[in-house]
Amino acid sequence: DRQTLMFSATFPRDIQMLARDLMKDYVFLSVGRVGSTSENITQKIEYVEDHDKRSVLLDILTAQGHDGLTLVFVETKRMADMLSDFLYSNNIAATSIHGDRTQRERETALQTFRSGRTPVLVATAVAARGLDIPNVTHVVNYDLPSDIDDYVHRIGRTGRAGNVGISTAFFNRGNRNIVRDLIELLREANQEIPAWLETVAQESSFGGGFRGRGGRGRGSTRRSASTRDFRTGGGGG
Repeated sequence: DRQTLMFSATFPRDIQMLARDLMKDYVFLSVGRVGSTSENITQKIEYVEDHDKRSVLLDILTAQGHDGLTLVFVETKRMADMLSDFLYSNNIAATSIHGDRTQRERETALQTFRSGRTPVLVATAVAARGLDIPNVTHVVNYDLPSDIDDYVHRIGRTGRAGNVGISTAFFNRGNRNIVRDLIELLREANQEIPAWLETVAQESSFGGGFRGRGGRGRGSTRRSASTRDFRTGGGGG
């Protein structure tokens, strides 16, 4: 006799239907809401323009010191290599993993990450699912995904097996498509929702544009996200 079990933080309805068609005596069991996140993960949303992302990431990694491992998600293979090289050149031991690296290169990168020799791993979506590495205390979404389920899987690399973790997401005008889903996710997990993020959601609902002011950059004073000023586009200084 054979029994097949499938586990996922997200389980879209079309995939549920596929599983039901392929499996015998199909049983679907959910714990909490499918697609939600754990309260063990403290989620932080920072407004960061693309040209400031490198310096803000450097600030974050420098400030947190050497406690635990940090997984940084980017959208492209090229950015994964470029960002890991940038961090390495700034005296932060980092490596990268993506689809263009050989199996041996991926295994080496994961091994040095697990051991703490390179405590920062820059990765594409290839590391978003099925990666279970102890002591990942911080996940940074350098580039937010376009799908909220991908966000759930990414931040789920920390706060595993009853542990706590931190997730930091860099948000800007290019991420408006997921703002409402992101707010719903934060609310369900009892996380703090920046006032500016609510403003972005309202403006997006009415088709308005917005512009971030006072975004973080290297050497700038770190301010609370709620103090940032967002105004509709179309003029006005």
